[in-house]
Amino acid sequence: QVQLVESGGGLVQPGGSLRLSCAASGRSFSLYAMGWFRRAPGKEREFVAGISWSGDSTYYADSVKGRFTISRDNAKNTVYLQMNSLKPEDTAVYYCANGPKWGGPAVRSSAYNDWGRGTQVTVSS
Repeated sequence: QVQLVESGGGLVQPGGSLRLSCAASGRSFSLYAMGWFRRAPGKEREFVAGISWSGDSTYYADSVKGRFTISRDNAKNTVYLQMNSLKPEDTAVYYCANGPKWGGPAVRSSAYNDWGRGTQVTVSS
């Protein structure tokens, strides 16, 4: 099992930026694809971004494409989500999760095994 801890959330004005981090401990982080999901109030959890185990392949939800960037540092067992040009509709609890071993950036939440507790992102003026 992998333990995942998100950080970096907070309150930001529209148009601002935040960088989320997800620190992993446990089994070999570098062997697994990673993903970011979010859940807005009253809505279902949705996929945001995913990255392959090697880091050479990424995939984004249409709603964040061009604004968010997922990356990973396998030496630090950490995956990041850089969020720019934030909008009020980006307000949600953001979760990281570890996906398939040797896998690519999976979209379905069922492909992910372990989840963090989440970090709140609020975009408001």
